[in-house]
Amino acid sequence: MDDLRDKYIAAIAAATDEATLEDLRVQAVGKKGEVSLQMRELGKMTPEERQVAGPKLNALKDEINSALGAKKAGLEDAALDERLRGEWLDVTLPSRLRGQGTVHPISQVTEEVTAIFADMGFGVAEGPRIDTDWYNFDALNIPSHHPARAEMDTFYMHRDEGDNRPPHVLRTHTSPVQIRTMEAEGAPLRIICPGGVYRADYDQTHTPMFHQVEGLAIDKDISMANLKWVLEEFFSAFFEVEGIKTRFRSSHFPFTEPGAEVDIQCSWVDGQLRIGEGDGWMEVLGSGMVHPKVLQAGGIDPDQWQGFAFGMGIDRIAMLKYGIPDLRAFFDSDLRWLRHYGFASLDVPTLHGGLSR
Repeated sequence: MDDLRDKYIAAIAAATDEATLEDLRVQAVGKKGEVSLQMRELGKMTPEERQVAGPKLNALKDEINSALGAKKAGLEDAALDERLRGEWLDVTLPSRLRGQGTVHPISQVTEEVTAIFADMGFGVAEGPRIDTDWYNFDALNIPSHHPARAEMDTFYMHRDEGDNRPPHVLRTHTSPVQIRTMEAEGAPLRIICPGGVYRADYDQTHTPMFHQVEGLAIDKDISMANLKWVLEEFFSAFFEVEGIKTRFRSSHFPFTEPGAEVDIQCSWVDGQLRIGEGDGWMEVLGSGMVHPKVLQAGGIDPDQWQGFAFGMGIDRIAMLKYGIPDLRAFFDSDLRWLRHYGFASLDVPTLHGGLSR
């Protein structure tokens, strides 16, 4: 036993890596290791011999295991020290110049919109970008024959032949999030739903992927008057112009009753768009009172509750506010464009500090 102990303690001390340590462990105390084979011989000994040899073998096994553990810890510490020396960084070096990285206008405007509606008591709700056609269409009172459900307008996910699961689509609006939130939280409710959406369209003012923010408010005594106040407060804060007028025009949406397109006051002066002044009007969003069937789909009793909803393009209002002429440039990954239209990463929009600086 003394020879075994000296042999393995010396070998463990000389090991330079964990692979060697593992080989030594197997040779010494593995199932077929030398110490293990010695312990199997205990059955052939007399009781008196076992009383002497047994404790010695157990002590030898414990000593070898302890030596293995200590050596392994030492090798790990040495490896860590070597890594720290190699990855050393002088934190007193000058930092990168502020302004080399910029925040995309979509991200900036999303934060601005969130800050404004948060001040009016709206929470933020999010949901999956791939959803069933029930959440995307049926729950929103969009019938099966509606043009929006055609494959030329909506991206449907591939289904194998014989797959009977509900069809899935890349969501065409963030309205499915409203249904999911109504199911989860019930009424009363006050939320906005920002996020990316997908439609098969591509030109100067349309891209296959774009961003929307939709709002939903449900309560006992809520009306179009509340909707008008919320939107006018939003536009005044977002464009930082007091007293922006809005104009509501009757329009049909399957998920509202009644529905209205909303225009904001504007003018063109020397080819420059000015929001909140003049005699012109520009359409910016769709809105209306939530259809009773949509409330039912979300698990809310339309005889007890009513609400308004609205939806606008984040990309579109970003273009209006910051003078960006082409929507396609949002997705070109052009660093020169981003340096021009981007925002400083630490300029977080707040109502008291200013939305954009």
